[in-house]
Amino acid sequence: MDLYDVMRTAFSAREFTPDPVDDATLYRILDNARFAPSGGNRQGWRVIVIRDPATKAAVAEAALPAARRYAAQVAAGENPWNTVVPTKLTPEQVAAAPVPPLLTEPYRAAPVLLAVCVDLSVVAAIDQELDRIGITGGASIYPFAWNILLAARNEGLGGTLTTMPVSREPDLQALLGLPPQFAVATVITLGRPARQLTRLKRKPVEAFATLERFDGPPLTRPS
Repeated sequence: MDLYDVMRTAFSAREFTPDPVDDATLYRILDNARFAPSGGNRQGWRVIVIRDPATKAAVAEAALPAARRYAAQVAAGENPWNTVVPTKLTPEQVAAAPVPPLLTEPYRAAPVLLAVCVDLSVVAAIDQELDRIGITGGASIYPFAWNILLAARNEGLGGTLTTMPVSREPDLQALLGLPPQFAVATVITLGRPARQLTRLKRKPVEAFATLERFDGPPLTRPS
């Protein structure tokens, strides 16, 4: 596929056919994804390929608490898990919220899960002393994770970059045998999509790109 076609059609696939994803295809995907940039070119990523049903079920269970809060906040009209506006929900309200299967079942149903981890001892978290949640360390792992999904799209596969299980990272570290300095950046569900989407809804460039300043004029398409 053309690069721009891949970028415009790489949708979040959450329903899959039973077709397996073989090692040769996974190797080809990762062999191309590894050319993603990382801070200092340290390439601190590690990928764990998960096919065992029991392990996939354990990942789904780890996702439940975060998924429950996510669903409760959405139902209450909040932006889930944001770090600026605290939730108004009580722990009891969160605990009573039903969890939509789409938030946890793909971990069980996907032919393969890829736990994408990063060695924090080689990541430069430049914003670690700011009074907010750090995000710059993600620059050394998420380009690699997204390359995996772009490569998967090129192979006719699909998946989703998920983070629900990460709220229970100690459980994942024990489950997957991770050393303590390794963080789980995402668990990618991967397989052949049950249906293909080719038209994605996204905001136009004018809605998010401005010239020179946040309040500057929008970047517009040349006439």
